Amino acid sequence: MTSDVLLDLRKFLAPEAVFGVGAGRLAGRYARNLGARKVLLVTDPGVAIQPWFPDIVASLAESGVEHVLYSDVRPNPRDSEVMHGAEVYRSAGCDCVVAVGGGSPMDCAKGISIVSANERHVLAFEGVDNVPKPGPPLICVPTTAGSSADVSQFAIITDTTRKVKIAIVSKAVVPDAALIDPALTVTMDRELTANTGVDALTHAVEAYVSNAHGPITDLFALEAVRRISRHLPAAIETPEDLNARGGMMLGSMYAGLAFSNAILGAVHAMAHSLGGLLDLPHGQCNAILLDHVIDYNFTAAPERYTDIGVALGACIPPGADVEEKRRLVLAQVCALKAAVGATATLGSLGVTTADLERLSEFAMNDPCMVTNPKAPTALDIRAVFEHAL
Repeated sequence: MTSDVLLDLRKFLAPEAVFGVGAGRLAGRYARNLGARKVLLVTDPGVAIQPWFPDIVASLAESGVEHVLYSDVRPNPRDSEVMHGAEVYRSAGCDCVVAVGGGSPMDCAKGISIVSANERHVLAFEGVDNVPKPGPPLICVPTTAGSSADVSQFAIITDTTRKVKIAIVSKAVVPDAALIDPALTVTMDRELTANTGVDALTHAVEAYVSNAHGPITDLFALEAVRRISRHLPAAIETPEDLNARGGMMLGSMYAGLAFSNAILGAVHAMAHSLGGLLDLPHGQCNAILLDHVIDYNFTAAPERYTDIGVALGACIPPGADVEEKRRLVLAQVCALKAAVGATATLGSLGVTTADLERLSEFAMNDPCMVTNPKAPTALDIRAVFEHAL
């Protein structure tokens, strides 16, 4: 790292985090310690039926904390779901929010929290530092190793009128506590494990090449790449292997701490566009787009992408030129995707060439595009979408 980057002014934001088997069962204790008497427990229908979910609910009761369940959350959480949840929070007299699930319940919970405190529509908070008042205490219990919403200052909400995902970036949506329990991820199926795992990898890659990266985010981003590369195939092949699941949860947490502070890039800008317009799975979109965006961006940050390739296990000769480095890095990324079964294309998800103009327009307006290492045009982004079809 050059001295000018090393000495650049940077801040680093992170929540309190508890990591390890059994962390999820601390939800009640943390809620009580934060002064909660009645929590809104935000989750989704799939999480609510998992065999370990009653233990989390029981932890609240054992700590003398009442709860109201709110599980009307779908993938790519809608503004209407946030506003409905905020009304449930208000009418039930809640004073704390506990989110259990992947990125969708956690982002929805973040929205509910700030809406409740500020009495505004969730879409009013779009952008950076647009939340005047912090919300009530927020505890996140992640159940996938991918979204990293439990440690980030991002909340991504779908604007159902414009059919676009908006980003809320604020210290006010950083959870008060992240209870990161690898045992809660053993019930994920192969496809969800793969797509959320490559999502976590994408967080790390985009944070490392971001034009807002710094020495602290670099540290977390590269270690996340190493851990995900090592543990994701094992987590898929042996889903009950807690060491593999733990490695993935650490990788996801490290990637989240990196991107929460260095922000992201074109992969996420494009995935947000796909999720908002066509309601496609976020993690899967990132997995599809990752290598195509690396190919487009490579010449803007060849040494940084080479670092990522090496962290993934690529053998790159010292004298390799930029084109050889590009080829070897892309081969390593694609090999990992193939190894974990992340081989879908946008076309297989129903995306057509007729969608590309609007998708490119939305992606260009996404705040994640600002920190992409290369400044694209709408035509550039359209071409990347076309390659991913």
